[in-house]
Amino acid sequence: MPTTPAAPLVILECLVAGTSHRDNLAEHEPQLKINQPLVLRREADSTFDDWAVQVHTEPAAGGVWLGYLPEGRNETVARLLDAGKHISARLTHKSWEDDWLYLNIEVLLHE
Repeated sequence: MPTTPAAPLVILECLVAGTSHRDNLAEHEPQLKINQPLVLRREADSTFDDWAVQVHTEPAAGGVWLGYLPEGRNETVARLLDAGKHISARLTHKSWEDDWLYLNIEVLLHE
């Protein structure tokens, strides 16, 4: 009997940090959709955060750099990425608060 793949495990729910420093987000925000898959990329050479993890849209969606996982909440995800685990994210909420784009995501661990 074939087994179906297990649903990914939500390992972190958080805001995307640094969206106010991404100059192009206002033009890309209309294309961001709730439940949209996102790509996490390790930035091991960051001078600001040893555990930096970038958040991007998928290449098929333009590969837009949205920001980072928040410092202080990113170490486990960074270690899992460093170990070669399949980690992704999905957008769960978006809204504008003045000139700040508020993006909430879930980080997912896949088998």
